[in-house]
Amino acid sequence: MPVDIIIPSVGESITNGVLAKWAVADGQFVKKDDVVADFETDKVTLEIRAPESGILSTKTRAGETVDIGTVVGAVEPSENAGAGVLVGAKPSPGKGPSLSAAADVPTNGKVRATPLAEKLAQEHGVDLGSIPASGAGGRVREQDVLAFIDKKKVGGAVAGSAAPPAQTAQPGKPSTATTAPPVAASPVPPRGPRGVVRERMSPLRQRIAARLVQAQHTAAMLTTFNECDMTAVMELRKAYKEDFEKKHGIGLGFMSFFIKAVVGALKAFPLVNASIVDDEGGQPAVEKHDYEDIAVAVGTPKGLVVPVLRNCDSLSFAQIEAGIKDLAVRARDGKLSLDEMQGGTFTITNGGIYGSLMSTPILNPPQSAILGMHAIKPRAIEHPVGSGAVAIRPMMYLAVSYDHRIIDGAEAVQFLVRIKQAIEDPQRLLLGL
Repeated sequence: MPVDIIIPSVGESITNGVLAKWAVADGQFVKKDDVVADFETDKVTLEIRAPESGILSTKTRAGETVDIGTVVGAVEPSENAGAGVLVGAKPSPGKGPSLSAAADVPTNGKVRATPLAEKLAQEHGVDLGSIPASGAGGRVREQDVLAFIDKKKVGGAVAGSAAPPAQTAQPGKPSTATTAPPVAASPVPPRGPRGVVRERMSPLRQRIAARLVQAQHTAAMLTTFNECDMTAVMELRKAYKEDFEKKHGIGLGFMSFFIKAVVGALKAFPLVNASIVDDEGGQPAVEKHDYEDIAVAVGTPKGLVVPVLRNCDSLSFAQIEAGIKDLAVRARDGKLSLDEMQGGTFTITNGGIYGSLMSTPILNPPQSAILGMHAIKPRAIEHPVGSGAVAIRPMMYLAVSYDHRIIDGAEAVQFLVRIKQAIEDPQRLLLGL
């Protein structure tokens, strides 16, 4: 009896999402607990696993929005992997049927193909059934269609290059052979297909867009800038990074220095670590926090996510580096839980890893401030300060965007100066200054 594949509950606030893709083709064999589909919500991506070993039967197409609790497919229990071979496959003599042998065999009169492959085949008038498939589950991919078209063009050019047989003039009759006038070369080179692809915005991207607009519409957002000399941190990192990695099993990066600097600055200016919320009567109130949960922006193939590193005040440099690496890896793999992306009190974003020299980061509601790090560039500055001498130093622009409703400009500027001082003189971090 088939075992249903049901979309499980992800969290109280999530009622639906998009069945992003099927990892296994319909009619294929799966083992129990194999990932068969990805379910995307506006906060997390969930892997849907096979409840039993057997043949997969899909009931919902990829890209459809479904509610929590929806039956999107089923597995017909079977321990025979060969049962998942596509109908119509002809096994080689002396061998059992295999998926590779059935790769380009149609099922129910249809050829398995990706949407883009189907589109290309239609545009070029190509029969998908004549194209060798290289995709998983015997699917024809766009690369297969393009390769087939190129091969067809080459074959047509060779066949058409042969000259027609010459006509022989009979005695006493003029030759009927004619010479075609030369054809002028086209001044415009031929163009390939110029298609337009329209894809539905993913739930995560929709959520990102909504939050960014919310931040700009609800907060009185301003940004203050400063710059810091990275020499001291870079020299300290260079001197101890090998010993640090040997002892702790993790690399020493810049982020741990900045998180420690931010924690100290938040303690000195607690309103930067606060949020505006509604009280019991629905009136605006300021919610202060006696802990520092730092959210770190991470770019993923599906969009920007901001997982939270908890209780940063009590974490060592090694614990911070290990925690950030763990969150970043799982964010890119889509394996973060909903709780890990909620409840931060302050955010750090590093556009410098992409080459950004300066930017104005947008608040992460309901937080009241965010720090933007940027690329380190050698620049000429006065050094030592007050000496009148000029030196080339590795400099980074820093930016703090803040909600002016609860944070005054002077407070925001001093907060950023506090971070600058800690980075330029990292001994302050050890002394708690």
